[in-house]
Amino acid sequence: MTYVVAENCIKCKYTDCVEVCPVDCFHEGPNFLVIDPEECIDCNLCVSECPAEAIFPEDDVPAGQRQFLALNAELARTWPAIAEKKAAPPDADIWNGKPDKAGLLER
Repeated sequence: MTYVVAENCIKCKYTDCVEVCPVDCFHEGPNFLVIDPEECIDCNLCVSECPAEAIFPEDDVPAGQRQFLALNAELARTWPAIAEKKAAPPDADIWNGKPDKAGLLER
């Protein structure tokens, strides 16, 4: 099983999760993070560190967000790895918890 970054990360892109990952399986896009399912070791450390509560075990991805399984795998192949925490976007707190952000994902 792997972990998946889902919709609430879009435009929040907090990187607290990156800092605790022992295998550096996170990859960074313009306004979203993804987890490489090939690199994830299922340690669960990232879940509790995510202020946006946007990381789920693959079997527990919320209904209506299952497309993020494939999206994480696809984008992890092209986006660069990120291994250190960065400052969140200035408006991250405003976007945290807003619904229907999938259409705002920048590739």
